[in-house]
Amino acid sequence: MTSTDVRGLSGTGLTFPPGFTFGAATASYQIEGAVDVDGRGPSIWDTFSHTPGKTFEGHTGDVACDHYHRFPEDVSLMKELGLSAYRFSVAWSRVLPEGAGPVEQRGLDFYRRLVDELLEAGVAPWLTLYHWDLPQTLQDRGGWADRDTAARFADYAGVMYDALGDRVPHWSTLNEPMCSSLLGYMAGQHAPGHRDPVEASRAVHHLLLGHGLATGLLRDKGADHLGITLNFTPMSPATDDPADVDAARRLDGQQNRMFLEPIVTGAYPVDVAEDLAAAGAPLPVEDGDLEVISTPIDWLGVNYYFESTVRAVTEPTGKPSPWIGGERIEDVEPEGATTTMGWGISPSGFTGLLTRLHRIAPGLPLFITENGSAWNDVVDDDGQVHDPERVEYLLQHLASVVDAIEQGVDVRGYFAWSLMDNFEWARGYDQRFGLVHVDYRTQQRTLKDSARVYAEILRRHRDGA
Repeated sequence: MTSTDVRGLSGTGLTFPPGFTFGAATASYQIEGAVDVDGRGPSIWDTFSHTPGKTFEGHTGDVACDHYHRFPEDVSLMKELGLSAYRFSVAWSRVLPEGAGPVEQRGLDFYRRLVDELLEAGVAPWLTLYHWDLPQTLQDRGGWADRDTAARFADYAGVMYDALGDRVPHWSTLNEPMCSSLLGYMAGQHAPGHRDPVEASRAVHHLLLGHGLATGLLRDKGADHLGITLNFTPMSPATDDPADVDAARRLDGQQNRMFLEPIVTGAYPVDVAEDLAAAGAPLPVEDGDLEVISTPIDWLGVNYYFESTVRAVTEPTGKPSPWIGGERIEDVEPEGATTTMGWGISPSGFTGLLTRLHRIAPGLPLFITENGSAWNDVVDDDGQVHDPERVEYLLQHLASVVDAIEQGVDVRGYFAWSLMDNFEWARGYDQRFGLVHVDYRTQQRTLKDSARVYAEILRRHRDGA
């Protein structure tokens, strides 16, 4: 697809406010590779992916996209696309191999080089401190189920700010703590692969506590654009049966409200706290914790992919569940087309989510920090990657953002997930989310049609077209 082919995009009504940020996002373990280079210590995802049966066909992030060595090429692609910002995460164990203690300067130097390359290309760096790859040494001491990990996270945040605070203007503490806690410690689907409701509840609270501690420390050091990224999935009951309605309430509580409300209101939702206590996994709140967790932030990162319909069942499903006390709740298969992840496609759910977040936290600017879709992408005979499904998904969801803005929601930016194909966690290299195709054998990068469409939208925005 050439730029000529997408000239008609102005007719879609994709007009964004002046100063709107357009970027793309990645995560350290998914792209960097070089897992044993320059003193990097092992993370829980190294351990998990090397455990037989945990990932698709035993795939690991050992090499991934080799971004550690190829980042200048990747930044050049960002510049070619016209991105104004790049959201990336730091591998904690690359900087602090044991999670605490001596700093590995070679690891810090990699991020210094990356940031310098971004600034030279005119791409603003948006740094995420934690995207799931906890140092294995800290996991050996209890991981996020151990309260001390929250304090070690704040220490790590300080190390990163001391090194990069003069060049990185945008800071995020955590990416998707719901996944780190409930998928990692309850469902066992993500690292560290545990299935323990008490550990999961403790991980929820300690992740949020770590966020609050790090936010306060960064603020004291001079950071002035601090946020956190949460993943939101709107939950709907399959029927108006009270049991289904309650199932949707419970899952909305654990997926959405349990993470957002302590940050913006200083309290956990009462019903959620009661649900967890009834399941024998109470939140381990100590005096002063919620004041720390609700340390003011400057923006909220919103990750959205799909919405979910759920129902109550009479017997336990027998399947690993991320939901504490949710053994008798199941998802309903989505209607209509799905991505290769099996996720439904619901742009209207995106607008509804954004308006809901605006009602809950009306004064908090929103940035879409992840939104994207996986498809079976291949390099065609013409050397190009034609991905019409992703193009349609992208346009539909950008239109949903425009709809929310027109309804008064303060959305200030959009980061496509992902810049390039990468290691999709437990799904390995079986799923492709990128705007850029990666041949994992040769590491060749190829712009997909969706990348060209996105670049054209960005060009029109810059030109005021």
